[in-house]
Amino acid sequence: MNGTKLPDGGVLYDETEEDDDDAPVSEPVEGIVASVDWNEAPKNESGLKGAELIAEFVKHLPNAPGVYRMFNEAADVLYVGKARSLKKRVGNYAQGRVHSNRIARMVRETTHMEFVTTRTETEALLLEANLIKRLRPRFNVLLRDDKSFPYILITGDHRAPAIFKHRGARARKGDYFGPFASAAAVGRTINSLQRAFLLRTCTDSVFETRTRPCLLYQIKRCSGPCTYEISDEGYAALVSEAKDFLSGRSQNVKAAIASQMAEASEDLDFERAAVYRDRLAALSHVQSHQGINPAGVEEADVFAIHHEGGLSCIQVFFFRTGQNWGNRAYFPKADPQLSPAEVLNAFLAQFYDDKPVPRQILLSETVEEQELLAMAFCEKAGHKVVISVPQRGEKRDLVDHVLANAREAHGRKLAETASQARLLAGFAETFALPYTPRRVEIYDNSHIMGTNAVGGMVVAGPEGFVKNQYRKFNIKSTDITPGDDFGMMREVMTRRFSRLIKEEGLPDRSGSAATAEDAADAPFPAWPDVILIDGGQGQMTAVRSILDELGIRDVVTAIGVAKGVDREAGRERFFMDGKSDFSLPPRDPVLYFIQRMRDEAHRFAIGSHRARRKKEMVRNPLDEISGIGPGRKRKLLQHFGTAKAVSRAGLTDLMAVEGISEAVAKQIYNHFHENRAG
Repeated sequence: MNGTKLPDGGVLYDETEEDDDDAPVSEPVEGIVASVDWNEAPKNESGLKGAELIAEFVKHLPNAPGVYRMFNEAADVLYVGKARSLKKRVGNYAQGRVHSNRIARMVRETTHMEFVTTRTETEALLLEANLIKRLRPRFNVLLRDDKSFPYILITGDHRAPAIFKHRGARARKGDYFGPFASAAAVGRTINSLQRAFLLRTCTDSVFETRTRPCLLYQIKRCSGPCTYEISDEGYAALVSEAKDFLSGRSQNVKAAIASQMAEASEDLDFERAAVYRDRLAALSHVQSHQGINPAGVEEADVFAIHHEGGLSCIQVFFFRTGQNWGNRAYFPKADPQLSPAEVLNAFLAQFYDDKPVPRQILLSETVEEQELLAMAFCEKAGHKVVISVPQRGEKRDLVDHVLANAREAHGRKLAETASQARLLAGFAETFALPYTPRRVEIYDNSHIMGTNAVGGMVVAGPEGFVKNQYRKFNIKSTDITPGDDFGMMREVMTRRFSRLIKEEGLPDRSGSAATAEDAADAPFPAWPDVILIDGGQGQMTAVRSILDELGIRDVVTAIGVAKGVDREAGRERFFMDGKSDFSLPPRDPVLYFIQRMRDEAHRFAIGSHRARRKKEMVRNPLDEISGIGPGRKRKLLQHFGTAKAVSRAGLTDLMAVEGISEAVAKQIYNHFHENRAG
C-alpha cells in the first residue's frame, strides 16, 4: 500500500491500493482491504500540536471516507474516528468546533495523526469499530466487559452428531445456535434437549472407545448411538428434530412427537408412549424457562439505554427462533456529556464487530447513523438487517420491558460503584496510603500436601472485582519443598513482577493523585497500588525479599493478612512495613471489604487447584508419548480398548495397529518399559 507523506511524519494511506507485503489490521474486518501497520510509533518532527497541527494535516486530506487516529506525545492513541469526508471531519477540530471540554482537551493533547481512506463510509464504520475495540482509546466510547457469548453446537463432522456448549471461533463443522446470555442458560437448555432428543454429549474419543452404553443411556438421556442401540437413520431423525426445534419450528416438532405418542398408545405400546411423553415434557420445560416470548419477534436483539448520574447502562435481550435466550447489561465507558443516543450509536458498531448480526435490531432511541449501521451490518452479515425504534404495539412493549431492566441494572451499578469508592477511600485512610488505590491485587496459594500447587491472583478496582485481570500461577520450581508456602509465594511474586517490569516498565507514581476526571479517562492500571498477601509475618518476609531484589519495595505497598486467634473471621492481624501488626474493629466496613477480597482470592486459588488436580487425574498415559497425536491415540484405543492394555502390548501387537510404524511402536513400547529399553 502506497502512502502520501503528511506534515509531522504522518501518512495518508489509500485503501484502494493493495499491497501483499503490509501487515493486516488486527483481525481483518470482512469486506475491507485495509492493511496498515498501525503499530509504527508516530514521530512529531514539526513541533506543532493541537489545532495548529491538525490544520496542517487538513491541507493534505481528501474529501473521501476513511478513519483517523489521534496520538499524544507518549504515542498513546487518544481517539479513533471515521468520516464520510476526512477533510471536513478533521477540519472541524482545527476550527474549534468541539462538542465538550473533554474533546477540547483531546485536541490540545494531539501531537500526531494517521489516516486511512476506505471505499465507502460503511467500510470506515466497520474499521473504526475494529480499531476502537483493539486499541481502546481513552476519548472514545468503549465497550467494556466484552466476553464472548456461548452457543449450542450440534456437530456435523461425525456419523453421530453431538450437542455441546461452544464459545469462541466457529472452527468446527456443524450448526451453531445462539447467542445465549450465559453459560448457565446454555447448560440448562442442553440438559433439557438431552431428555427431549436423546443426543449424545460425550467427546468423539470417548464415543469411539465405548463397548457398551454409558449411564446416560440407562437414565434415558442418550439414545446410545455409540453401540448402535439406535440405528444411524433413527439417530439422524432425532438430530433433525433438535435442529428444527432450535431453528424456531418448535410447534411442528411438538406436534409430530404428540402424534407419535398417540400412535404408540393406540398400538398399546405404552412404554414407547411414555418415552414420547417424557420428551414432550422436556420440550415444554425448555420453553417455560425462556421468559417472555413475543409472537412477532422471531430473530432479534433488543437494545435499551438508560443514562443518569454520568453512567450509561445498555441492556441487551437476545431472541432467536421466537424464544428469549437471555439478556446482559453493559456499562460502556463514555463522556457523561454525550447523549444516550450518541452512546448507543457508538456501542452498536463495536458490539457486532465480532458477533453474528440478527435480521432485526430494536432500539429504545433513534440513533444518528441508523441507516449507515443497517447498511454496514447487511454488508457484514450477508443478509438484510432492519434497525428500528418501535413506537407502538407488542414490539414497543418489549422495548419498554428491556428499558425497565436497564433502569434496574443502572441503579444497582450506581449503588455498587458508590459503595466501592467509599470502601477504597476508607481502605486508603485505614492503612495511611498517600492516595486512594485504583488497583488492588490479592494473592493466595492452594495445594494438597504440596501437589498440584497453584498460586492465585485476583484484582479489585473502583468497580469491584476485575475478573479479566485474574491470573493463576502453576508452581513450577523443583527446588521448593512440597508444602513450602513461603517458597511458593516467592515464586509467584518473582514471576508476576519480573514480567510486569519487562512488559510495562516501572510505574510513574507522580500522577497517582490525578483528578477524578483524569482517573476516569485513564485505562485500568497494569501496576498494583497495593498487594494483599494471605498470610502472616513469614509470608510477608518472603514477599519483601522479592520486592527488594526487584527494586520495587517503595513502588508497591504490601500488606499481609493473617487469620486471627483460632482462625476466626473478624480477628485478622495486619502486617505492614514500618508498623507493628494490628487488628481492625470487628464491625469495620473496611475489614469486611478485605475479608471479601481474601475470600475471592481463596475461591479462585482453590478452583484453579481443583481444575489442575482433575486434569492430572484424568490424564491419559498416551498423552505423554511424543509423536502420538489424537489420530494415533484413537487408533490405539480402538484396537486395544484401554491405555492400560496398550502399555502391556508387545512390539508385534503394536505394529499391527493401522498407522503405527515399527519406529513408533518401539517408542510406545519403550515408554512403558523403561527398565527394559535398549
